[in-house]
Amino acid sequence: MDHISYAYGQNHFTADGDLQAVLRRYWDDYGAKQSELTDFGALAGGELYESVYHVDHDARPVLVTHDLDGNRVDRARLSPSHRRALALTAHINRPPYEGGSWHHHFALGYLIGDPGLYCVLTITGQTVYAIHKYAPEFSDWKERLLDGSAYGATWMTESQGGSDLGANQAVARQGDGEKWHLTADKYFASGAGLTDVAITTARPEVGRPGPKGLALYLLPRLRENGELNFHIRRLKDKSATRSVPSGEAELADSEAYLIGRAEEGIYYTLENLTVSRLANSVGAMGVAKKAHLEVLGRVQRRQSFGKLLMEHPLIRRDLTDMAVRMAGGLSLSFHAIDAFDHAWSSRPPYNSAYHYARFLTHVAKTRTANHAADLTAMAMELFGGLGFLEEYAVARWHREALITPIWEGPSNIQSLDFLETIVKQKSHEPFLAEFVPMLEGFGTSEARLARDRIESTLAHLAELASEPARAQWHAKHALTTVADATQVALLYRLAETEGERYAKLANLYAHHFLLGEEYPDWALTDKAVWGAGLAE
Repeated sequence: MDHISYAYGQNHFTADGDLQAVLRRYWDDYGAKQSELTDFGALAGGELYESVYHVDHDARPVLVTHDLDGNRVDRARLSPSHRRALALTAHINRPPYEGGSWHHHFALGYLIGDPGLYCVLTITGQTVYAIHKYAPEFSDWKERLLDGSAYGATWMTESQGGSDLGANQAVARQGDGEKWHLTADKYFASGAGLTDVAITTARPEVGRPGPKGLALYLLPRLRENGELNFHIRRLKDKSATRSVPSGEAELADSEAYLIGRAEEGIYYTLENLTVSRLANSVGAMGVAKKAHLEVLGRVQRRQSFGKLLMEHPLIRRDLTDMAVRMAGGLSLSFHAIDAFDHAWSSRPPYNSAYHYARFLTHVAKTRTANHAADLTAMAMELFGGLGFLEEYAVARWHREALITPIWEGPSNIQSLDFLETIVKQKSHEPFLAEFVPMLEGFGTSEARLARDRIESTLAHLAELASEPARAQWHAKHALTTVADATQVALLYRLAETEGERYAKLANLYAHHFLLGEEYPDWALTDKAVWGAGLAE
């Protein structure tokens, strides 16, 4: 453990049976990539785990305003181990653009687990995404971003806007040729000081291009003449995600280049946000798994009242809750990823498969973030008073987990967007077509309960479509209910290929989250349910 944590030194892939089960279910190339995943799991539990621990405790990024000659540079200084961690993980963005799949990228992101390190990689990947799909003329930037020699960013947030992109006030003035000039304060800019090229929204001075009046632009760090193109005013003080520098970016007549068609800018932006929400979902479950691994190590070593923690019924109850959340949340994440993997080539105005993938993204992002926050809080409690000490890893994982319900749109925004996919795109119809027959086929009372909850919840929202205020009032509860019923279905389906344990987890999930009951006490003696991952 090297005095770092119980999870340090483990292979985080081979120790994670749920991840292996889910990838076997969804990823056709899983078998061919097992060796790579095993190697990456060792890295995630070894050097990367130690590096992010070091950054979080001892070596946060520092903003360097001027170089040794007095020139303004606005660069983030990273520790050597932090730079190496980024170099070792830059390749995770390659698979979707080199004949692979999003399953590959997100599996590696999940194994990283640390939201700050993964954030740098995801915002770089989203910059690649925009270039690849809508601005191929900037392929030179794409290659630099993919090989790790440059970092990207997604700078949308302005202080008056937050989640309301339509409130953004950034101004874009067209210059000579293809060049535009942007003026704005990007109030929360992740990757500040690292970013070599960002994508950002702005409002063209002339005309009103499409919904919200926003276009999407590519913003390099340097002007054509080599001077700084924007300034980083400061880095933000944050309670978590310390391994990504975030700050305030000041754009003053900054040079930029239009991505795609100006009138479709809001759609490109929301599309990138869909990718980031999937990253948020697997990031949340990745954080939760780090805490889960810490707990599994602790309960096998710590004694209380004369016996190991894992021998106490109440500890087993909490381990059961963790097992249910981990398997359910991971299944939900990769079901949404799989839908996106099949639909991401669609372009505005998008096909029904893309709208359905977006529907699932809202469901997954919201519920997995809640799972992470609750599971990591429970992990802290299982460590007792030590769980609140920074020298123990669980305190940090809980800090990180509390970010996941907020970033990429909190539950209120997810609920509104979820409602939009129902009212405008009718995306609940393909959802019902997929999940109702699936649940009917399982033949258990818990499956019937999940089916009934899905049908009644979505029917209620559809009835309220003509009353937006009432529909919004009920949307958050509806989103949670649909997410919970979906996880019951996905756990039952996983049991078809991965064994009885997942049928038991589906049963437990339904009783606890759909009926609001305590977990049935038959699980007390079923170590296969709560003890997966414990040493034999």
